[in-house]
Amino acid sequence: MVKTQDILHFLYSQHFANGLRISFGAIIPALIGYYFGDLSVGIAISLGALISSIPDTPGPVSHRRNALLATLFLFFVTTLITQLINKYPILIGIELLIFGFIFGMFATWGPRAAAVGTSTLIMIFLSISESGSANNFLEYSLFVTIGCAWYTLLSLSLSQFMPYRLAQQELAEAIREIATFIRIKSEFYDLKSDTDRSFSKLIDQQIIINTHLDSLREILFKSKLIVKDSTSIGRTLILIFSDILDLFEKTMATQYNYDEIRSRFGETEAFNEIRITLIRLANELDNFGYSLGANRRPKSLFNLQDDLENLKKLIDQTTEESNETTFVLKKILINVRGISLRTQTLYSYFQKKEVDTKRNIGDISKFVSHDVYDLKSFRNNLSFKSNTFRHSLRLAIILVIGYIVADLLNFNAHVHWILLTILVILKPGWSLTKERNFQRLVGTIVGGIAGIIILIWVKDPSARFVILLIFMVLTYSLIRINYIISVMFMTPYLLILFSFLGQDTMEVAQERIFATFIGSGLAFISSYIIFPSWERHQIQDNMQKLLIANYNYFTKILETVIGRNLTETDYKLARKDVYIATANMASAFQRMITEPKSKQKDSKGLNKFIIFNHLFTSHTANLISTVRNVSNDEITGEPIKNLKRVLNTLEKLIKSYKREGTGSFEEVKFQIPEQLLLDVKDSAEKKFINGQVLELRKISIDLQKNSDDILGQGNVA
Repeated sequence: MVKTQDILHFLYSQHFANGLRISFGAIIPALIGYYFGDLSVGIAISLGALISSIPDTPGPVSHRRNALLATLFLFFVTTLITQLINKYPILIGIELLIFGFIFGMFATWGPRAAAVGTSTLIMIFLSISESGSANNFLEYSLFVTIGCAWYTLLSLSLSQFMPYRLAQQELAEAIREIATFIRIKSEFYDLKSDTDRSFSKLIDQQIIINTHLDSLREILFKSKLIVKDSTSIGRTLILIFSDILDLFEKTMATQYNYDEIRSRFGETEAFNEIRITLIRLANELDNFGYSLGANRRPKSLFNLQDDLENLKKLIDQTTEESNETTFVLKKILINVRGISLRTQTLYSYFQKKEVDTKRNIGDISKFVSHDVYDLKSFRNNLSFKSNTFRHSLRLAIILVIGYIVADLLNFNAHVHWILLTILVILKPGWSLTKERNFQRLVGTIVGGIAGIIILIWVKDPSARFVILLIFMVLTYSLIRINYIISVMFMTPYLLILFSFLGQDTMEVAQERIFATFIGSGLAFISSYIIFPSWERHQIQDNMQKLLIANYNYFTKILETVIGRNLTETDYKLARKDVYIATANMASAFQRMITEPKSKQKDSKGLNKFIIFNHLFTSHTANLISTVRNVSNDEITGEPIKNLKRVLNTLEKLIKSYKREGTGSFEEVKFQIPEQLLLDVKDSAEKKFINGQVLELRKISIDLQKNSDDILGQGNVA
């Protein structure tokens, strides 16, 4: 049942929709050209449509439109230039050097601009030695541009026809990833599980979730149609996004000393019931995400209220049977109930006739980044200190070398395969290049073998064409989520395509595999010797930015306690920043540990640093949730003093990072009223709060010692 739902979820996903759109956009011109007896023109238009789809990534319609129009213009200009100098290898080499650098530098302006640069370079490669596709070079450039215009019209028309579909699909993906996060959380309540391994899985999952949340901010908050929508549809999507953020925070807040809880309550029914309830919550979210992605009205799987009542009874039973206080179990119940209520709220949007449009979710304009497309940012990156600059130079140089090698080996019409392989594999960092290298090689070899087998066993042209269509859709459906599988489908679909064009497919397969080995080898070597970029040089910046984000998030506790005017927007911005900083730090660490051992820097220490920060964020989220729901006299005296100690420790720690280019840091000054420093009363709630603060104090001290070891400064008291 689960596997079937996963398959259906994929079929309803934006990835499959992208695959269908790209395949349809690419195949139609070729079929029309074939029908009218001019296949070469149809293929030229199809290439323009296919390659122009690269910058068409999820986001606001206006951003996608601008990227596609820029691509259209660049296609025409660059293919025209390439066609004009095709007979002069030296000029082609100079073109690759100049355009390789310029379009590589497009990454300065963000991922979408980088995709525009990538697609333009690919079109240049395909135009090299291109002849016979049209009567002259101007016609070929026009046909390619027409293909881009056709895809632009197709993509934007579908967006107008289904304006909310992309947001729905991305929300569905995010919700299902949060469900996975909760499922990992349930492992802490399983005595057989390894808590260290579960922590690592949580951090990895947080990276995935943050990617989806960033994408959703772009789609929802930069889309005028959704933000200004007067109907309930757009507002409901934004409310769902706001709720899943709060739900994710509550999930983060279920962070305790699990070793202690296991030793005290591990054998009780209540402990096991917490795990079962969390799994049911995860399944409920999975079901909601699936229904949202399938554009169906979601219906609950379970009666979560009964589960919570049962959990409460078991905790009360544990209280009666045990001599130990079960206050921590009751706090867990409160957190789980909060997650359950948010889950029920998600379902309620599809049960009401009208959605509450007056609920405050903050100033949404502050939650999105704004890409600035100006020459100043481009010029500021023209330095060897810039990773983008070094990568662009490396790309330009190795493209010229690849072109020379292809010419020496007489690759003829398929010279672009080596250049394409270099472009696809070569990434700014060594670890990403290594990963993509492996994926490309394995995918091409396996796909090549599969393609040859299909061509040997399947002789019927109609059957081959059906297989080609299926493989084509799967290629472009999976290319952004599982590159190695995507290449496994891409290679046989290309071989089948060449068989229709009358080429010797065995020879083509051999040449493609050979070109892949050459291109991947050149890309891999260049990433090591040509202006290499090692993560250890950037890791300290990521560390400080994460500490600053955690500091700003932590200050929201004191701001709440002393009664400052803490707006919902300020609080959620601090929460957003800490999630992004955590994901960036974890991603940088993952890349670093795949680099050569000689290029790594204290990987064990950095792993501890990430775990300590994750614990700090989780305990902060837990404490913020608590202090916002208790009276002020529960947070006086010792808890306040300990909060100040944690703040001072973080301030000293952040200032110990003195590298240039790190995140800006401003201390938050607090004037704490004298009455808050006095112990007003003693209660179980206050003891629990102080216990949480002491846990944060312990983590902050561990962070200080850990950072001092990494920075090589020795332990600072």
